[in-house]
Amino acid sequence: MYAVVLAGGHGERFWPLSRRAKPKHHLALFSERTLLSATIDRLDGFIAPERILVLTGVDQADAVRALLPELPEENFIVEPLRRDTAAAMALAAGSIARRDPGATVIVLPADHHIPSVLDFQNTLRSAVRAAESNAAIVTVAITPEWACPGFGYLELGRGFEQDGNTVRPVLRFHEKPSAQTAEIYLEQGNFSWNAGMFVWSVSVLKEALRSTAPELFEFCIGLQESEDTRLFLNENFAAVPRVSFDYAVMEKLSGTLAVEAAFAWDDLGGWAAAGKYFPSDAHGNSGNVPLVSVDARDNIVFSTDTDQHIALLGVEGLIVVNTGDALLVCRRDQAERLKELVAGLPSHLQ
Repeated sequence: MYAVVLAGGHGERFWPLSRRAKPKHHLALFSERTLLSATIDRLDGFIAPERILVLTGVDQADAVRALLPELPEENFIVEPLRRDTAAAMALAAGSIARRDPGATVIVLPADHHIPSVLDFQNTLRSAVRAAESNAAIVTVAITPEWACPGFGYLELGRGFEQDGNTVRPVLRFHEKPSAQTAEIYLEQGNFSWNAGMFVWSVSVLKEALRSTAPELFEFCIGLQESEDTRLFLNENFAAVPRVSFDYAVMEKLSGTLAVEAAFAWDDLGGWAAAGKYFPSDAHGNSGNVPLVSVDARDNIVFSTDTDQHIALLGVEGLIVVNTGDALLVCRRDQAERLKELVAGLPSHLQ
């Protein structure tokens, strides 16, 4: 069994702490460990380090390697350029097929917050059993806490018991809905959040690519059979379609299964999401540093200088982030516009 951790992409939602060269999974928000390191930590005792692969981009490769010195050099798969999650899956499958064509693979994002390691590993065990018993791609379904329009959704069918676990067929993958549609999903009761976690065998994934995305299948086979993988990637990766795995494969595929997550989960979409994990006062002010507040409520503060004290007077619903070279002050209800703000900054601050 192998794990592939997807550690590419860029994000502005945690600016100014995150930058182009330091995306979300490089951040240490709640401890000294980064989100990427915490993802690797959750696999301890479940998957051997030599079977944990990290897929990242050429622009982040050196930084990612430095964060994970415990992993062998050959376990870092580096994309020559960004090509979204469908290409990442094909690249992962081809790379692992070279090592072990019969392998079962767990694919995980690098930037989620999952407090319980035990519950997380137990859910993955259930997903692995379902994938191997049914020769299917299995995804992890997250029970929705609210009608969030920022997530994709899984429409699930009637469950069946297998090896003591409930397994449910995925009837359809739904893209991020409107807020009104998300409310309807919750009312129907058979929709879950799509967390982007998958379990598949190499053979099942290759067959899925063959039937839904022939270009990705040809790339995967070519990589598996190539004598020089770096040369093959440099010559062929740019031609791989830039599309998400859900859109290219999962929305067209039948027979996909889901197991329900038995763990608390948060994708940490931005400062507003992270704020609830910081210490807070009786008025909803939270932060990673000592706070003093008067007539202030529902504010989030963060500073890279943990000896700094922050005082709040007569303000409500703000996000305040200090990184030394930049200071963010914005309303919580405007945080989704951070990408717009960052685009107008000098390049060295982006």
